[in-house]
Amino acid sequence: MRVLFVSSTRIGDAVLSTGLLDHLLRHHPEARFTVACGPVAEGVFARMPRRDETIVLRKRALSLHWLDLWRRVAPHRWDLVVDLRGSGLAWTLRARRRAVMRGGRRAGHRIGHIAETLGVTPPPAPVAWTAPADEARAEAILGAPRPFLALGPTANWSGKVWPADRFVALARRLTEGAGSLRGAPVVLLGGPGSSEREAAAPVAAALAATPGGLIDLVGQLSLPEAAAVLGRAALFVGNDSGLMHLSAATGAPTLGLFGPTPASEYAPVGRAARAVVAGDGSMAGLTVGEVIEAAQALLPQRVAA
Repeated sequence: MRVLFVSSTRIGDAVLSTGLLDHLLRHHPEARFTVACGPVAEGVFARMPRRDETIVLRKRALSLHWLDLWRRVAPHRWDLVVDLRGSGLAWTLRARRRAVMRGGRRAGHRIGHIAETLGVTPPPAPVAWTAPADEARAEAILGAPRPFLALGPTANWSGKVWPADRFVALARRLTEGAGSLRGAPVVLLGGPGSSEREAAAPVAAALAATPGGLIDLVGQLSLPEAAAVLGRAALFVGNDSGLMHLSAATGAPTLGLFGPTPASEYAPVGRAARAVVAGDGSMAGLTVGEVIEAAQALLPQRVAA
């Protein structure tokens, strides 16, 4: 069985689509997969089982990237084509079955929209695939197993970024004094690029002397390596971002911070994930106290460091 799976250009949406892929993997153990996605999302699928190929869709003028993709996949006969981009590609290919996600904004969480494409209920939860090399890298970075607080202070839009001083205050209240993660190190994560580094720099500088230590990994990890690190966290707190969704997919306790973006559509999905939403719709309106209260709901009363 050959499956073509057209996923997202963005990391967050790509992570949310892994639940549907995992469903197909479990229900069709004979299937082989070709995944098409945007460049930044490629790492989401790098360790996926039974993946023959990832086709990276690099945007071109006049939507010529779709023609590039068609040229790659048209020579083959597919048993199933799943298109989460809502394009017309599936209808131009030789396929036994086609499933195209309806476009446009609508009520409900994105994971439900994805699952509806194949009529799967309830929506399957996202997964995070890693390899032994990724786990080994995480172990080498983190050392002996111990609880730590992971922070994701960056995002792809400044309007989604919680102020740096509040991330600092949050970390200190959780890891110092009587905090639930007293004595735990803080691990800082973010993607590559100068904008991510600039957003994380004030947090890194302020927490450099934190009692449990700071491990600054911004821009230093592949997505599978980041998943391996996040899967070991006692708690992840971060802005609405692909990193937030990846953390939730690992099963780590994950708290997503939301202001102007809709948590009803993009809250993190995982066995220990929740969103905290600013009442006034702005990240500046989200207080440290509100985030601490939400974090405590995801943590035992005391986690020994």
